[in-house]
Amino acid sequence: MYDISYFKATDHEEVIAFMNAHPFVLLCGVNKEGFPVATQVPVLLEVRNDKLFLLGHFMRKQEHTISFEQHNKCLAVFNGAHSYISASWYMEKNVASTWNYQAVHAKGHIQWMDDPALYQLLDKLTTHFEANENSAASFKKMDESYIQKNMKAIVGFEMEVSALEHVFKISQNRNMESYSNITAELKKGNEDQQFIATEMEKRKDQLFGK
Repeated sequence: MYDISYFKATDHEEVIAFMNAHPFVLLCGVNKEGFPVATQVPVLLEVRNDKLFLLGHFMRKQEHTISFEQHNKCLAVFNGAHSYISASWYMEKNVASTWNYQAVHAKGHIQWMDDPALYQLLDKLTTHFEANENSAASFKKMDESYIQKNMKAIVGFEMEVSALEHVFKISQNRNMESYSNITAELKKGNEDQQFIATEMEKRKDQLFGK
């Protein structure tokens, strides 16, 4: 991951907000032969005693689950909107095109939950993402035998984040004229491009002043 100061968020809470807004993460590890394994799952973020944890669950007997049982080191990748940035949008000449994107990498060790903790997690996950306690899909309205049956097929985990890195690369290294033009061009594009344009607009005064 890039480690360049001008492609960073202004504060830690901005990074946490990004993670909460993009909870469907790519979890990466290695199997017993040392080959990479990865899977994508939704996670919840929890802060306890100033420590950050990621919580989720896997289906049992999958390659990634078995691999994390053998080697519990994990990299969680949070990805956001991204877009090609054409050099034709720059005021400067003879420079290369690039790609704007936002991403966070969280490293840690996966620990496994017992059944009571998994039950609580399923309640938390459903309540959080359903975001409507009166929904027909709320956890409290599920049949208990259905919950217990499905719990046998999954295993809950939590990962204490031991290292957190990020890059929010959205043309902060360009001059104000190029920055404004890139933003205008992105506004004409798809949903990802428009989202990045909005993020750029939020930072314009901070970068160049009012």
